[in-house]
Amino acid sequence: MLYLVATPIGNLGDITLRALDTLREVDLVASEDTRKTGMLLKHFEIRKPQISFHEYNEQKALPKLLRALEEGKKVAVVTDAGSPAVSDPGFILVRAAVAAGIQVTAIPGPTAVITALVVSGLPVNSFTFRGFPPRKSGARQRFFAVDEHSPHTLVFYESPHRLPAFLEDALVVYGDRQAAVANDLTKMFETVDRGTLSEMIAHFEAVEPRGEYTIVIAGLDRKAAKAAASADAKRDSAG
Repeated sequence: MLYLVATPIGNLGDITLRALDTLREVDLVASEDTRKTGMLLKHFEIRKPQISFHEYNEQKALPKLLRALEEGKKVAVVTDAGSPAVSDPGFILVRAAVAAGIQVTAIPGPTAVITALVVSGLPVNSFTFRGFPPRKSGARQRFFAVDEHSPHTLVFYESPHRLPAFLEDALVVYGDRQAAVANDLTKMFETVDRGTLSEMIAHFEAVEPRGEYTIVIAGLDRKAAKAAASADAKRDSAG
């Protein structure tokens, strides 16, 4: 059986009892970073063999993990933090396991997407998670433009050295919308900066970005979204 085990995104106290029970029961742990997972297991006095399973070796490690599962072994997948397969390794293994008729289950827990969303102060009833955008500005702006007229709150991940460029491109595409930029969620020095995109740009000109970021951006006002959709439809019919 394959277990997708969510692990803390910062505060170790956020791990669930079920996650601990599962990690104690499995035969093998597939880890995005065996060193980090080793520290987690050691903290909770759990000893289990690990196999490295990250974005650069997924295809190579896949046959070994499938073989273990087909032999009836219990395998847990964990990432550095949060839920496996959400902008992290796991998807191709889940797909292969399902195709092979292997049972797959998830042990839910912390995820930066939801944590940042609920503290953002922006609407949470409907949202779109977009993960990490492309690294180059032109591709990133095109990536943003897919949701330019969406009324749904948008959630992204970004690295610290690309955060300023991310905010600049978001301002170009979306205009000066409300946003929240979250860092070190659940940790001692957790920060959630809120304001317009231009205010976030000014803030990070004064404060050096550090650590991984989750950015939440307001969707287009519903009246404006409806007007944009109507304009698009008229252009399409005219074309």
